[in-house]
Amino acid sequence: MRNWLKVMTISMAAAVVALPARAETLADALIAAYRNSNLMQQNQAVLRAADEDAAIAMSALRPVVAYAVRAGSSYSHTEGFGASGFLGTGPVVPTSSWSKNFNATFELSVSLTLMDFGRRAIALEIARENVMATRQALVSVEQDVLLAAVRAYVQVRLQLEIVALRQSNVRLITQELRAAQDRFEVGEITRTDVSIAEAALAASRANLAAAEGDLKVARETYKAATGAYPGTLAPLPKSPAIGKSMEEARRVAVSTHPTIRQSQHTVKASDLNVSLAEAAMKPVLGLSAGITGSRTEADGLLRDSDTLGGSVGLNLSQTIYAGGEYSARYRKAVAQKEGARAGLHQTVVVIEQNVGTLWAMFEVYNASIEASRQQIVAAQAAFDGVREEAALGARTTLDVLDAEQDLLNARASRLESEANRYYAVYQILAGMGLLTVEHLNLGIPTYDPAAYYNAVRNAPTTSVQGKKLDRILKRGNN
Repeated sequence: MRNWLKVMTISMAAAVVALPARAETLADALIAAYRNSNLMQQNQAVLRAADEDAAIAMSALRPVVAYAVRAGSSYSHTEGFGASGFLGTGPVVPTSSWSKNFNATFELSVSLTLMDFGRRAIALEIARENVMATRQALVSVEQDVLLAAVRAYVQVRLQLEIVALRQSNVRLITQELRAAQDRFEVGEITRTDVSIAEAALAASRANLAAAEGDLKVARETYKAATGAYPGTLAPLPKSPAIGKSMEEARRVAVSTHPTIRQSQHTVKASDLNVSLAEAAMKPVLGLSAGITGSRTEADGLLRDSDTLGGSVGLNLSQTIYAGGEYSARYRKAVAQKEGARAGLHQTVVVIEQNVGTLWAMFEVYNASIEASRQQIVAAQAAFDGVREEAALGARTTLDVLDAEQDLLNARASRLESEANRYYAVYQILAGMGLLTVEHLNLGIPTYDPAAYYNAVRNAPTTSVQGKKLDRILKRGNN
């Protein structure tokens, strides 16, 4: 019984070891790229900094409480002349005295802006618009990261297939060389035919070395995009849907592309900056209150030891003349608003052009695939025919090698066109603004841009909120 269990255990272990390793899918590559991207972490930190700007703007709506403590000692030495004796009736003699004074003051002040014609509220809205714009910039970075991963995955698979194609070509030409040498030995062909086959084999080996070099480059690109070298890659999955027409893709892009949304928030912020510049020319009404206490000692004797005072007041201030600074700031804000609006229109134009260009290239790749398919059929038939004719002496070795090269080029062209078409689908998806983890349904937890903002938007200072922020920061860094 024990021997039987031992044999079964060994057999099961051997079966587990013999199981093939799971192939790495495109989804795996996209997930790795998202999780390991330094660009994502960098821009997530930029977004958290923008969130803090909103918290800073919120804090300006609250009172400011401050205190000040001052303490110091002073020493003085006095020299002079004075009469000596009882009641100063004696002769004048030199006098010298030392005195020490100690003073401590404590002040507690509270200030609050009661009315500023919306300056602080506008500044808060500007900060919030900047947060929303930065969120869209993070989505753009996410698209770039995922698109780079798709490109790297497709390129590695393409170069693997090209290498396999080149290896097959080397084997085929090696066979042709051997056949040419055999035919030369029996006098059917000349030495020139053998030399042509040898040259073709050398060129084929050089092309194989170049393809292997391209594969190494593709592997390095894959590592940079995903954080690790590729293992066994699974076949490409079905490409995602991109709509039925270019116009449909353009409509989606105009409404969802993160760059356009970012520009829209920038325009809103620039509009608010104009309002802020107008409000800066108006007066500010503030409330201030304070408590002051002091303690004084001189020569060790307590004097005025408990002095306590307080004050409450309203402050109304306005700059009457600042050398034209405020007017210049207003004109600058108006110019920036006009520039932001023009930038938004130009962004829409560029996005639409990009989608149109990508869609045209997608159609080109489709046509190229069909053409290369027909080319392969014709090149295969030509190669088979030339090879048979060469066996009968009607064709030369050079004719066979030329026909084989045409077939190789047709197959390589087909592989490249298929890879380019597949990648073009994801380019169009990115051009539409939909190349995100959420839209691709990758099924992984993603960075929540609202989590940190919700934790800091009220400018928290308590330890409970601080611990919450620490957890969010750690989650964002993992």
